[in-house]
Amino acid sequence: MSTLKFDEGRLMQVLVAPIVSEKATAVAERDNQVVFKVLRDATKPEIKAAVELLFKVEVASVQVLNQQGKTKRFGRSVGRRDHVKKAYVSLKPGQELNFSGEAA
Repeated sequence: MSTLKFDEGRLMQVLVAPIVSEKATAVAERDNQVVFKVLRDATKPEIKAAVELLFKVEVASVQVLNQQGKTKRFGRSVGRRDHVKKAYVSLKPGQELNFSGEAA
């Protein structure tokens, strides 16, 4: 597990939600990766520590991407969706992440 020290309360907030989409499912099956929506100011070591703490799995690597919010129109006014930071978390071989319940 991670040797770096992080505030456990902060780690509980780093992962906002798992992303369930066709692309995320394909990546999960092909590369043993899981996709999460994370806080905009989260770092790779924080994300790794949070996944290992919450799901009791070993993380091989973390890749992040910042997705700009889409511009949307509401009649005359123009608005913008929130920016999102996504994390692609690669699990070590033999590791599996289970959202439905506790890992065995």
